[in-house]
Amino acid sequence: MTSLDDLKRAIREVPNFPKPGIGFKDITPVLLDAKLFERAVELMATPYAEARISRVVSIESRGFIFGAPIALRLGAGLVPIRKPGKLPGATRRVEYALEYGSDAIEMHHDAVGPRDRVLVVDDVLATGGTAAAAAQLVGATGGAVVGFSFLIELDFLTGRQRLHGRRVEALLHYT
Repeated sequence: MTSLDDLKRAIREVPNFPKPGIGFKDITPVLLDAKLFERAVELMATPYAEARISRVVSIESRGFIFGAPIALRLGAGLVPIRKPGKLPGATRRVEYALEYGSDAIEMHHDAVGPRDRVLVVDDVLATGGTAAAAAQLVGATGGAVVGFSFLIELDFLTGRQRLHGRRVEALLHYT
């Protein structure tokens, strides 16, 4: 059986991408290996198997890669969260602060309802801004964020703190 060490070894560090000083964690090698990819999805979904998740919110764009198979495993609907202007129809929007400036994400206004139990999925938890904004979007609909699932957590960026004590599961940690 594939271990977490196997997953971590497969992730490629790309220095100075997308800008100088950043060490990008490239998940492509995990995706290229069907057994590693399947194991990552299984391990990301398992902590929430008994949580009665009705919606998996996945964050553009690499969150889509993991969110779809996790939603299928949990028997839940998939809700894509995207950058502004990418979703057809009426949307809800949340703006959030970045280190230098701001950004925004959107979700279809009717994708999550007050009875929904939501898992937020993305590939990496870094500063936590996008994940916190996703939780804010879900909260605006009356849905309940049950937790977050990430392949990677960059512990040194303390993004978990921005998620205000909610349940956070991450397979791999970089300190």
